[in-house]
Amino acid sequence: MNIVTRFAPSPTGYLHIGGIRTALFSWAFAKKNNGKFILRIEDTDIERSTPEAIEIIKAGMKWLKLNHDGEIFYQTQRIERYKELITLLIEQGDAYYCYTSKEELIQLREMQLKEGQKPKYDGRWRPEANKELPIAPEKIQPVIRFKTPKDGVIKWNDMVKGEILIKNEELDDLIIARSDGTPTYNFCVVVDDWDMKVTHVIRGDDHINNTPRQINLLKALNAPIPQYAHLSMILAEDGQKLSKRYGASSVMKYRDDGYLPEAVINYLARLGWSHGDEEIFSVDQLSEWFDFDQVTSSAAQFDQEKLDWINNYYIKNKPAGELAKLIKPKLEDMGIEIIDEDVLKNAIKLYQDREKNLNDFTADILFFFKTPTPPEELKNKYLDVESINFVKDFTDEIATLDWTDSNVNNFIKEFVKKKGVKFPAIAMPLRTIIAGTDNTPNIGSIIFILGIDNIKERISLF
Repeated sequence: MNIVTRFAPSPTGYLHIGGIRTALFSWAFAKKNNGKFILRIEDTDIERSTPEAIEIIKAGMKWLKLNHDGEIFYQTQRIERYKELITLLIEQGDAYYCYTSKEELIQLREMQLKEGQKPKYDGRWRPEANKELPIAPEKIQPVIRFKTPKDGVIKWNDMVKGEILIKNEELDDLIIARSDGTPTYNFCVVVDDWDMKVTHVIRGDDHINNTPRQINLLKALNAPIPQYAHLSMILAEDGQKLSKRYGASSVMKYRDDGYLPEAVINYLARLGWSHGDEEIFSVDQLSEWFDFDQVTSSAAQFDQEKLDWINNYYIKNKPAGELAKLIKPKLEDMGIEIIDEDVLKNAIKLYQDREKNLNDFTADILFFFKTPTPPEELKNKYLDVESINFVKDFTDEIATLDWTDSNVNNFIKEFVKKKGVKFPAIAMPLRTIIAGTDNTPNIGSIIFILGIDNIKERISLF
């Protein structure tokens, strides 16, 4: 079998973490099996679909390097194909015109709920043998409903959930074309998966209720039925539904918040799937290892600390030159002109072990390029006449040094030893003046990177 998977988002909102995980698992399964991965934009909801949302989907997939095979498919470009097959179903007797008004449907629903019944279309316009249908009203444009079998069951072996069985009697006659003639989601999906030869439908488990309806449609069209894998939802850390604060915002927000694409991919792959005890792995390893045997059927929980930990891992292990290409534009957005690339790379090397995202990283190394203003709290704590004079004495002596990182650091050790003070006596005033904070990596390496002229200039301000 030539395996074909698809990612089929609707451009009616942002592309969120759950959607991207679905795309990732679909992509990985196709790559594992030397198959094809399709991107399909399900944009038949004309009122809610927007060009901006389509661009966000494309940008998110590009940022994460989840490259699709072939062209992007758009459902709005396939309307005639859908109408052709709807006509076929009507001719076969598998679909029919329904003139039930919205008001009638509301009344029917209210009555069924009052009587303790499951709300369901009652089939009043469904053609049956020896059944006399009402006269079609002139003022109502009909919808087209699929004639769902009244008995039997729909059963499939879900690759995540196991065997699922739903009785046809629980389903009503699905609307496959609206009153304006536009086809509905469930019908378009069926036709697309058939025409595009999709062999494995991988999607969220909120679609499980759609699956028996779609299988019935496929059977009526005499089309092959794909295998299904319904992924469990992702919950927030408190076990509730994801909010915009926790994971449900656009995937591009993670880019804007300073996360690396490889970290997001790695984190999402582990969110509901595992390969032994492996925590860190490349996208190539993912496509080599991925299978549905290790996809959990229970809900996964979003863990911000875990995402930060993985992002920190990739930042720590990324070459400084590559990080510089990512951080430089962020500094330039702050009005910083990078004159000396070596200063940027050296600052990155000094800080990268401690940073969890590129935004914090950029903020932490900003003082290398812009003289900071220490907060009053730190000035009151570390700077007085005595400490400032002590720093100036230090600067005068270090100015004569042969300027290397090791020489600067060794000099500081010898200086405090000679003066008979503890290291913080010089380090904390220096941090406050030079970096505007009391929390930095090795102060000697910071002094080396900035250079003696820069250090003198900053100290002269006090």
